[in-house]
Amino acid sequence: MTALDLHREMNTRSSVTDELGQRIREAGVELIYYQVVTLTGRVIAKVVPARHLLRNLEKGVQFHRTAICDLQSTRDGVLLGGGAQAAEFTAVPDISTFNILPWDRTIASFFCRVYEPEHIPEIGGSPLATDARGLLLDTHKAFIEQTGMVLKTGLEPEMSWIGDGLEVHVRPGASPAYHLGNLELMRPILKKVMSYATEMGLDMIEGDYEDPGQLELNWMFDDCHLTADRMMTYRLICRQVAKECGVKASFMPKPTTGSMGNGCHHNFSLWSDGQNMLEEKGRRELHLTEVGQHALGGVLKHAPGSMIVMGSTVNSYKRFWDTGLFAPSRVNWGMDNKTCTVRLSANGRLEYKIPDASVNPYLSHTLLLAAMKDGIENRIDPGEPDGSNSVPQDLDDARILPKTLGDAIQAFDEDAVIQAAMPKEMGELYRALKRDEWARFCASVTDWEQKMYTEYLP
Repeated sequence: MTALDLHREMNTRSSVTDELGQRIREAGVELIYYQVVTLTGRVIAKVVPARHLLRNLEKGVQFHRTAICDLQSTRDGVLLGGGAQAAEFTAVPDISTFNILPWDRTIASFFCRVYEPEHIPEIGGSPLATDARGLLLDTHKAFIEQTGMVLKTGLEPEMSWIGDGLEVHVRPGASPAYHLGNLELMRPILKKVMSYATEMGLDMIEGDYEDPGQLELNWMFDDCHLTADRMMTYRLICRQVAKECGVKASFMPKPTTGSMGNGCHHNFSLWSDGQNMLEEKGRRELHLTEVGQHALGGVLKHAPGSMIVMGSTVNSYKRFWDTGLFAPSRVNWGMDNKTCTVRLSANGRLEYKIPDASVNPYLSHTLLLAAMKDGIENRIDPGEPDGSNSVPQDLDDARILPKTLGDAIQAFDEDAVIQAAMPKEMGELYRALKRDEWARFCASVTDWEQKMYTEYLP
């Protein structure tokens, strides 16, 4: 049996379909979104009447192959991902991801796994090599089998809300962070987001106001593939709330010069038999176990090669150039040092500070798993913790992180472990997407250039 056959068999068990069908009927669901996450972290979908549930549980839905990379064409007009003649792919719903939209209970949704269409000789029914969500599920399963440990993560999704009535006054030299008045200003937004998120399975725990228009609302940590699904759901919720409130919701990494960047710090730990393997019981001072140090060593070693995913846009690197905003500039770690690439924020928890708000969480977690596995297997030493302020730029520092998307592409090309974390077809396609994005930017004349050079000479 193929992977597609096995998925269909699981979906069409009578107990599963009966329970799901009953939920749909009782809720009055009329339409269902069948959702696929693209390589760039966008959600594409088809909508199908709910009465066709049984058919879709077995047959799935079909998409043009190039949809997995947003039907993106290069500057030369070449359609990436296989071209116009490429075979479609089959997207089959994961039943465990079923949700009813709280803002319209007549509509439900699934996230899907993606497969080669069954009619293609030899590879029909196998997982699609460019499916980032499926890759994380498979990579995490293999990691658990190989190490006996589960990766649990919690994300900190900072984002910007832009619109009339959201402006705040900031005293020169001060920050609006944590101010209750600013939270109250955002109350209609944060109440809707947290309410919808709770209804869609996110265990919301805390949130704060950090910079003009910037909110960070967090939910409870969990197995990394569940956290990634919830991140995608959270983004969809924010878009809906923005629509209802007449504002814009932006996950742009660096919205404006001088503002705080929108990060998405990944807090991670490794668990086995209910025990956090990064923490030694009974010790109260900040510490990190041996396995934790080796996992950290791998994360640090492969941080530059991972930047193509962790900082996936041209705009991502503005966040690292603007000083004083706690975004790291070189490869290091520290004991509760907020300027480092990774900090030990609490016993049993490491915080990876490179990923930003635009990150594809399936790819970021996949690369995190690959880096930690390399660190554990090869007992990589992370070195001593750094107690200095590592934000100021020093381009002569050998530990400097890539400073542009172009640099990140080169670092990816030089890291065999990170390249091997993706199927060859996915790595090549993702690199092509990023290479084209970088080329488009390099060919564009910006507002900054206009101001600097239009009337500079003679």
